[in-house]
Amino acid sequence: MARRSQVHNMSSLLDALEGETDGGAEAKVTVRQILEVIGRRAYGPLLLIVGLISISPATIIPGATWAFATLTLVIAIQLLFHRKTPWMPRSALDMSLSEQKLRGFVQAARPTAKFIDTLIRPRLQFLTQAPAVFLIALLIMAAALVTYPLGLIPVLPIIPGLAVVLFGLGLTARDGILLSLGAIVMAGAGWLLYTRMF
Repeated sequence: MARRSQVHNMSSLLDALEGETDGGAEAKVTVRQILEVIGRRAYGPLLLIVGLISISPATIIPGATWAFATLTLVIAIQLLFHRKTPWMPRSALDMSLSEQKLRGFVQAARPTAKFIDTLIRPRLQFLTQAPAVFLIALLIMAAALVTYPLGLIPVLPIIPGLAVVLFGLGLTARDGILLSLGAIVMAGAGWLLYTRMF
């Protein structure tokens, strides 16, 4: 059974992911395994992982952008209703990535993660608690919803994806400044959708 890791910033998340890469070159890591490590009640790290994948090259697979938007929406709805343990579809839990690719991602992300971690810390923590967290959940839902139409335009889905990353990292580190930045990025995504659609 995997040992649960305490995730509180980017580096600790990468540590948790790297801890799952101890197999051979052909070994796979599933989302289910990762959740067992970070804890199933951890909305912040879960949103952070989904957000990072949604802005990664993995979304070049047809339909992947909408699939991750749907997953984000499912998680956000549960956060809104304060469900203690996030439920995820079995198909999402069984999604896998080769350990070799995961290890490569972790190693490449280390320098950026260390830099980001020097900037984040617990601030404006009231934004990470009720009732403010309900507004954050609505903003995450909005990020998922605008991804559907923006997904028709190359590159633009990265913007709401970045907002989800900021929301996830903000909830993980209990940093209200990051949550505020996520709201600003989300506003930018909404403006882009408005200008493209109207």
